[in-house]
Amino acid sequence: MLTLLVATDGSENADRAIDHVIKEAGRCREPVKVHLLNVQPALAGVNIKLFISREDLNAYYHDEGMAALKSPREKLGAAGVEYAFHIGVGDPAEVIVRYAEDKRCERIVMGSRGMGTVSNLVLGSVATKTIHLAKVPVLLVK
Repeated sequence: MLTLLVATDGSENADRAIDHVIKEAGRCREPVKVHLLNVQPALAGVNIKLFISREDLNAYYHDEGMAALKSPREKLGAAGVEYAFHIGVGDPAEVIVRYAEDKRCERIVMGSRGMGTVSNLVLGSVATKTIHLAKVPVLLVK
């Protein structure tokens, strides 16, 4: 069974990555299992815990993650592709790579924002960091 991790943030680029995985699953001779992952950046602040309870913070992460996963889950379900979904919290690239290792995924698939090299150097990129940290191939879909 081919096991893929698809990182999604709910963007159009991420939706194209889902579309690519669905097409690939249709062409594969072996079954495909998708681990669908949305990573919420951790809300940080010196006094954030004074204003927001842990339960409210976890509910926020869950709600935001489920909103980002809605379209990909619908697409995968309609295509009959087996999947499990996950919501992580933290540095997106680090969480993506950790999930891929934990779930023993053979490849990470994610959308690319198509950022130019100069902008990429200044702003950084989840995709670039994921490529550098990952021990498995990373497929970026434009």
